[in-house]
Amino acid sequence: MPAIVTNKFRIHNAEQFSESFSEASPNVYYMGIGRPQAFGTLTRGDSRTTNEGTDASPLTPVDSVQDEFYYFDDLLAAKRVASSDVSYVIPRRNWTTGTVYDYYRHDYGNRITGTTTTQTADSGASTLWDSTFYVMSSTFNVYKCLDNNGGANSTVEPTGTSTSILTTGDGYKWKYMYSLTASEQTNFLSTDFMHVSTDSTVSSAATDGAINIVKIKSAGTGGTDGTHTGIAIRGDGSSGTVSVTISGGAVTAVTVTNAGTGYTFAYITLSDINTAGGVALTGTELDCIVEPKGGHGFNAVKELGGFYVMLNTNFEAGEAANSGDFTTANDFRRVMLMRDPDASGSAATATTLRGTKAVLVTSPSGDFTVDEEINQATTGAVGKVVEWDSSNNILYYVQTRFNDHGVDSNGDLTAFSGTNTITGQSSGVTATPSSSTTTVDSVSFTAGYASSEIDADTGDVIYVENRSPITRASDQTENVKLIIEF
Repeated sequence: MPAIVTNKFRIHNAEQFSESFSEASPNVYYMGIGRPQAFGTLTRGDSRTTNEGTDASPLTPVDSVQDEFYYFDDLLAAKRVASSDVSYVIPRRNWTTGTVYDYYRHDYGNRITGTTTTQTADSGASTLWDSTFYVMSSTFNVYKCLDNNGGANSTVEPTGTSTSILTTGDGYKWKYMYSLTASEQTNFLSTDFMHVSTDSTVSSAATDGAINIVKIKSAGTGGTDGTHTGIAIRGDGSSGTVSVTISGGAVTAVTVTNAGTGYTFAYITLSDINTAGGVALTGTELDCIVEPKGGHGFNAVKELGGFYVMLNTNFEAGEAANSGDFTTANDFRRVMLMRDPDASGSAATATTLRGTKAVLVTSPSGDFTVDEEINQATTGAVGKVVEWDSSNNILYYVQTRFNDHGVDSNGDLTAFSGTNTITGQSSGVTATPSSSTTTVDSVSFTAGYASSEIDADTGDVIYVENRSPITRASDQTENVKLIIEF
């Protein structure tokens, strides 16, 4: 059976997701970074292999129950996404001179009366959302194109914030929708997407069911030259009127003299034109462009297709210094979004959470090397070094379920424990874990060990992205803009 999921459903889903950050009992979301070790072919504990691609070309993550467990193994840290970090966005379209922009129509994709041909935009798009019917100006104002002057090039940039329809010198008609603030430009403007919101001034000035644009579909013949006024816009609304200009016997212009209200369908009859003008036109057909619910500018998110949501998260260097959660000593290759994870047995609420494990050691024989394998021969534990804090003798590490060549030949994921010697396989450094229960550099150790602040395998991993290595440094901030399309 032919069926569709409408764009309103997509917008509804985007609204539900966006609102889940700020409602009375909100979901809690964390943006995490992980995977300090290189991508490659890995051998699992049961001797099966997994191909992950390479650092230069990592493979697409797998959406499976198995891999959701694995994503927690090498998680480095996570930062809570606040409601202020969330915005509806739409594809970015910068106004550029010499471009033919599509104009808003309510019937893209519909079959043209009397034919099997569908109504398409000048760009060839068959849906409103695929057409180029809005732009952002150089001053970060967003405008909807209502008329493109018969498919002409746009050569005059729209300006101003008037709630009235703007006609530029190139014959285009534009509707101002909203402006991006400085904060919105910083947080929710990327190369490909831009913030979308509804301007309350524009919304309050909108008229529901007005007809502001009437297009000439067929000019006709046999008319008497001149401008003929008082021609009614018929349909389910009221008070709409137009004037029609005839030159050379054909209709050359239609001007809306009263946009009316309440129209969800509208048309102008040939007999009304002839009666008003005392003319005998034949073959003339005019298209009344029906506006979205509430009128142009009433709800920019719905009108411009805001079924995308952007999450903007900064991983700042200072977070490593202040909390010890975000290391700058290692790179990362994975970004993931988690919903409602736990921390220490309860729902996570902290701004940042450390994903690595840590051990406090005494009298190390040297400095451990980032990314080297570490072993504990007595227990059979195997791990990878994420960071070595030589000032405080803290070894941060991860343990994955892929033990390539560790001493643990049976494939078990064994925890480091006790005061048993830990050895770096590349550096040859040895160190004895402390037996103390203390707090060092914001990390709480019990018998010399600190677990991850994020409880593994809790909540839901709802987004995963593999990337080529991103190197961190103490003087830089990584900004992640995650765009989700519904």
